[in-house]
Amino acid sequence: MIVCPWCGTNYTEFLSNCKNCGGTIQQVERTTGPSVSERSTSVPPPAPREISNQYVWRLMMTDGWSIAAFVFSLLGGIFSLVGAGLTLGVITAFVGIPFLALGLAFLASGVGLLVWRYNRTQKVVEVLRDGVAAKGEIVDVQQNYSVRINHRYPWVIRYQFEFIGQTYTGEVTTLNPAVKEFQAGDAVSVLYLAAEPQWNCIYPHP
Repeated sequence: MIVCPWCGTNYTEFLSNCKNCGGTIQQVERTTGPSVSERSTSVPPPAPREISNQYVWRLMMTDGWSIAAFVFSLLGGIFSLVGAGLTLGVITAFVGIPFLALGLAFLASGVGLLVWRYNRTQKVVEVLRDGVAAKGEIVDVQQNYSVRINHRYPWVIRYQFEFIGQTYTGEVTTLNPAVKEFQAGDAVSVLYLAAEPQWNCIYPHP
């Protein structure tokens, strides 16, 4: 079995690029798929690593903030259209103006939040593509019961690594239930930007 190192999708036959995320898959001689812990300590290939530009959207679809931003933008668009329609009708303008103002506020908030999350996710993709490899350690693995995505509670993996004598921490949110195999103290491969080590991520991204 072949496992995509970017998103964990399993394949019975070799593919050069993952159908799910577009990430590059290296051909290896295996008869069984590696466990989560084995994949987490695998050595990342040298940078730059090939990764699909569409991967940023896959990450955003599993991000609670991005989903909330999309909902705000959708509600803002609907309220704005209804408000504009009511405002154009002079008789209903006193109802339409508040609707329009509320819609524009929702729309501005949603779009602003989407831009913020998109820029952050682009940075994660940059880390996965160009980051320097380091050995890290799992600090904590918990489910976030305050958010539901596709009727599932996401897992939050917290980890740490050292760079020039300083300890950096990070966390990754994922819907992959296999990460529950992780335990505090487990070794993990981490990628980070040498100029900005606060930007880091587990490799492969769970």
